[in-house]
Amino acid sequence: MIDNLEYNTEREHLIIPEYGRHLQKMINHAKMRETKEERNKLAKAIISVMGNLQPHLRDVADFQHKLWDQLFIMSDFQLDADSPFDKPSKEELTSRPEPLEYPQNFPKYRFYGNNIKTMIDVACTWEDGEMKEALTYTIANHMKKCYLNWNKDTVEDAVIFDHLFELSNGKIDLKDSEEDLSDSSSLMRAKSKYSNKNNSKKPKKKYSNNRKRY
Repeated sequence: MIDNLEYNTEREHLIIPEYGRHLQKMINHAKMRETKEERNKLAKAIISVMGNLQPHLRDVADFQHKLWDQLFIMSDFQLDADSPFDKPSKEELTSRPEPLEYPQNFPKYRFYGNNIKTMIDVACTWEDGEMKEALTYTIANHMKKCYLNWNKDTVEDAVIFDHLFELSNGKIDLKDSEEDLSDSSSLMRAKSKYSNKNNSKKPKKKYSNNRKRY
């Protein structure tokens, strides 16, 4: 009896450990069958067992397709059986994914963020009118708020207008505008108002120590 003991270090590697070693042995047994008819019969039986072991997959749209793919993967693509779906290839599974390209944006004024530059580019494409003017001043006010988040001191509107003129490549010029941006103190006060609201906690109940003892 002791001679028949199996140790994990001596067992073969489980390709998908979630299904357990008994199912892996069933797949290995199916691979060794001589006739294809017998292999197909065993493959369908194994798929049924896999479905019972993974009930959460029943909500997946391609439930059966997923199980058949896992069956061929656990057989190391050596099971010669008919599948109702296209068989996965080992090359496709082991191939490396294409590298993901990340946007490499290096703005001159990083405290404004990349979204501000995108908004400025969109504003430059709009026709002159009230809508473009409203969008332009909204962007300028948001730039001023971002600037104050980076530098807590006050900032002159002329600085924001110069940055907006530079970021828009000279297409948006508010330097001679008679309308002022929002006051710095109001922008900072609005920020502190919302931060205090989020950080506020319910007052704790006070209990007196005058309790009766039994």
